[in-house]
Amino acid sequence: MLLYADEDFALPVVKILEQLGYDVITVQADGRTSALDPDVLARAASLGRIVLTSNRPDFERLRRRGGAHCGIVTAKQDGNFPALAARIHAALAGLSPGRWCIRVNRPPSP
Repeated sequence: MLLYADEDFALPVVKILEQLGYDVITVQADGRTSALDPDVLARAASLGRIVLTSNRPDFERLRRRGGAHCGIVTAKQDGNFPALAARIHAALAGLSPGRWCIRVNRPPSP
């Protein structure tokens, strides 16, 4: 699966996702540091990639406005990078790129 990590997305999670077999490009590696959110969404769509971001409100707003995309995964920052990568991996299981937006939440605290 092809992913495009927004600038705010944790690089350690990107690395783990790559180890799990995902093809991930970061905004930084794509030479688009400081790109505006609509431009990130458009760039990911032009590459046929699903956006990974921690910026849920802005990307959900862009989706509601009808911005073209191949899928959006929003995930709260979590210092437990392996656990976050595992939750994203589970959320993406069986999905194909499409006009969906999924939220990956942290599990509730005990």
